Amino acid sequence: MLALKINTGLTECGTDEAGRGCLAGPVTAAAVILPDNFSHPWLNDSKQLSLKKRELLRTLILEESLDHAVAHVMMEDIDRINILNASIRAMHEAINLLSPQPDFIAVDGNRFKPYGSTPYQCVIKGDSKYQHIAAASILAKTTRDRYMSTIDALHPEYGWRQNQGYPTKAHRAAIEQFGPTPFHRMSFRLLPDP
Repeated sequence: MLALKINTGLTECGTDEAGRGCLAGPVTAAAVILPDNFSHPWLNDSKQLSLKKRELLRTLILEESLDHAVAHVMMEDIDRINILNASIRAMHEAINLLSPQPDFIAVDGNRFKPYGSTPYQCVIKGDSKYQHIAAASILAKTTRDRYMSTIDALHPEYGWRQNQGYPTKAHRAAIEQFGPTPFHRMSFRLLPDP
């Protein structure tokens, strides 16, 4: 069972992103404040869960969280400010939408920038240690997957409904055959060096 949060007695949010390593689509972050009595045995890093469990947990988190928010940073901004800065911006934008604002922020990973004067802690593999980071991981992934399924209808040849924009062989073969779309991150290496 994952720990609920780092600091008991504070309004604490967990935050995480999805889509950092993708060749196409936004980077998406979520921030979640869970009630102090929240617990669910399935809650874990979204990458460790089946699609069915992710979707069931998404519904539970949306219904039972004290507040939650999701934000996308789009491809043009990723290309302009780089993927690390875009990931942190997405987390800041998601946190900014929370009400109440958190007294403490638990961040998945090892990099973050101050969000005003709110104290924070980076936790490597935090989405497999803390429930609120895991919940943010699930909301970020499921929301981003929905976005990629929507744009898959515009460019079905890239298989985004299946690969979510990650650099699979099929995705790269489609880029080689059809070229990049406006949804591709032009600052990324879309094709391997010859």
